[in-house]
Amino acid sequence: MGRLLPSSFALLVFVAVALTLQSVQASDPELTKDFQVPAGINAADIDGTFFTSEALKNVMPNVASPFATVTTANLVAPAKAPFLAVDGLGVSMALLQFPPGTVNPPHTHPRGTELLFIIEGTLDVGLVDTTNKLFTNTLYKGDIFAFPKGLVHFQINNDKYKTVTALGGFSSSNAGLVRLPNTLFNTSAPISDKVLEISFGISGDVVKALRAQFA
Repeated sequence: MGRLLPSSFALLVFVAVALTLQSVQASDPELTKDFQVPAGINAADIDGTFFTSEALKNVMPNVASPFATVTTANLVAPAKAPFLAVDGLGVSMALLQFPPGTVNPPHTHPRGTELLFIIEGTLDVGLVDTTNKLFTNTLYKGDIFAFPKGLVHFQINNDKYKTVTALGGFSSSNAGLVRLPNTLFNTSAPISDKVLEISFGISGDVVKALRAQFA
C-alpha cells in the first residue's frame, strides 16, 4: 500500500472525527458525575422524591380515539412534570394503552432504541429496516420486543374487546418521536402539495383530505 499524502491523511482524520462526532451527537451526553442537578436546585436539597415520577400513575386511555394512548415519563414529558432525574442517564419510559382496534401509527424514535414489554393483552407489532424489509410479530403477555433506534415501527390491537397495556423503555432520556402521518401532513408550514402528490402518486384532493385528517 502506498504512503498517504499529507492532504489525504488529513482528509481521513477529518472524516473519522466527523463520524465520531456524529455518533456521539446521536446519543445522550455522557455524565461525569452521579446525576444531573437541575439549574436552580441546590444539590443538598435533593431527596428521594427527585428520583420518583408519578407520570404513569392512574392514567386512563382515550377510548374515543383511534390511536393508542401513550404517556411518557421522560425529560420533556408533556402531560405531567418532566422527569428531571433521568437527564443524562440515557433512560426513559412510556405507558402504552391500546383500547380495542387502536393503533400506534408508523413512527420513529430518532434518539433511542425502544424495548416494549406487554403487561396485558395481545399486540401485533412491526418494524421496517433500511432495506425496506418488514418484520412483524404477535406479542403476548410477558413478551418483549426491540425496536432499534431510528427505524419505522408500529403497533396495533386487533382484539375487538380487550385493551392492551404495555411499557416502553428507551435508551435515551428523550428518545424523540416522529409520527409519519403527522410529520408529512401536519407540519407547521405545509409541505408542497406537488411534492406529496408526486411522492405518493395521489391527487391534490387526497392530499387535502389527509391534511384535514391530521390537522
